[in-house]
Amino acid sequence: MKLLEHFKKFLDDQVNLNQTRVDQLIDSIEAVKKVIRESDWKPKIIEFAPQGSWAHKTIIKPLPDKEFDADLLAFVEPVEGWEAKDYVNKLYSALEASSTYKDKLRRYSHCVTIEYAGERRMDIAPVVRGRIFKDRDEVCNRNSNEFEVSAPKAYTDWVVQKNSIAGGNDLRKVTRLLKYMRDIKGNFTCPSFLLTTLLGYRISDSDKGADAFADTPTALKTLLGRLDDWLQANPTLPEVRNPVLYSEVQSSVWDEIQYSNFRDKVNLYRGWVDDAYEEEDRDESIGKWRRVFGDDFAPGETKEAASRISEAVDAVAKSSGAVVVAGHFKDLVDWVKHAGTHVIPARLRRLPHVERPKWRAAKTSLAVKVSAQLLDPVIPVSSGQPLAPERWIRFNASSSVGTPFPTNDYTVWWRVTNTDKVAYQADALRGDFYKSDADTPMSRAEYLSYRGVHFVEAFLVRKADGRLTGQSDPFYVVIE
Repeated sequence: MKLLEHFKKFLDDQVNLNQTRVDQLIDSIEAVKKVIRESDWKPKIIEFAPQGSWAHKTIIKPLPDKEFDADLLAFVEPVEGWEAKDYVNKLYSALEASSTYKDKLRRYSHCVTIEYAGERRMDIAPVVRGRIFKDRDEVCNRNSNEFEVSAPKAYTDWVVQKNSIAGGNDLRKVTRLLKYMRDIKGNFTCPSFLLTTLLGYRISDSDKGADAFADTPTALKTLLGRLDDWLQANPTLPEVRNPVLYSEVQSSVWDEIQYSNFRDKVNLYRGWVDDAYEEEDRDESIGKWRRVFGDDFAPGETKEAASRISEAVDAVAKSSGAVVVAGHFKDLVDWVKHAGTHVIPARLRRLPHVERPKWRAAKTSLAVKVSAQLLDPVIPVSSGQPLAPERWIRFNASSSVGTPFPTNDYTVWWRVTNTDKVAYQADALRGDFYKSDADTPMSRAEYLSYRGVHFVEAFLVRKADGRLTGQSDPFYVVIE
């Protein structure tokens, strides 16, 4: 499902740079421009222009305790006798003369950076225009003391044009979403400018008004699919050139290992996005989108759905003409005690707060069975058997005939999920994956706490390649 309302809220609340920070950035930039104009920095300023994520409007909210940055270009006329390093070094000296910036400055190869107490940073890069040819722009590499041909404004125009073809600002939104995934997951490397180019190349003039860009989730599915197709067709690191400056190979920032990892992760996430988009069940779709973006996607609705499971089941029973009518049983626990586990709704396993598996599936699977026993004293229990709280229970994973899996070859992860009002009120719905206990491989002990119908599942993962090799049916834990 597209879940357009959740995508909008997710972008507004979690991904997009909030307006307060935008206003602070604009104020800071205007202040810096004023100081540079009034300083003794010798070059004649032609214009200032934004660059990078700020110019492309793909800047995103930083992770907690991280800073966000913006690039400001200072286009200047050449100064007779100046070398490339002079433009950066003397800009640094000019800003250093200001008491406002003196203690906030750093100097890098192409720019001077102002750091605002770990909150944000601004990179100011001189761009010399017309040093050799009238309209040629060059950035200044102070490390090599060389002028380097650049086309920053033409590149920004290219990004803007691609975004207009997609419509609805969807290229910008998709870029922000993928940058968010990059930052929140932290398991692949792709600089923002390269990601922007890779996505922009996936849009052609024929896409104008196409259904493939009907809305943000559709554009995400389209672009990630096209990117994955191109990456899979290129098993080794290809050349990705700046679309407006052919001599610049943007992919040179990668090595083969980084590229291979990016290629693998895009392929994985493409599958997750397709799965979430095509899922017709709303709860299941929310859960699958949360696998893509994390727990901050649709957080309120996920918990509410789990807390109201008894109410939802009662409503279904009434509407279906069942003997059970609304209010006949106190909750789902009472109903299961009366009628057995067959009344447990299938949607219990699809609740959106339940974390979806992130392992790739093995080509062949093994049957996995879960058994359980109460501890102190040890008493075997069956799935769906009503249990009193305040006891320990141990779950064991085995093959379908009860034999253990070899611990050298496999590990078992446990998905432990609570439901209903009591667990919700205690902020203990869980639904996450947990390792087996260190002293007892292939098993896990849990404490019985909250009234409700909960469930535990075992996931068998092959150690050699990290593939999901088997998954058990749910073992229902009914706590009175």
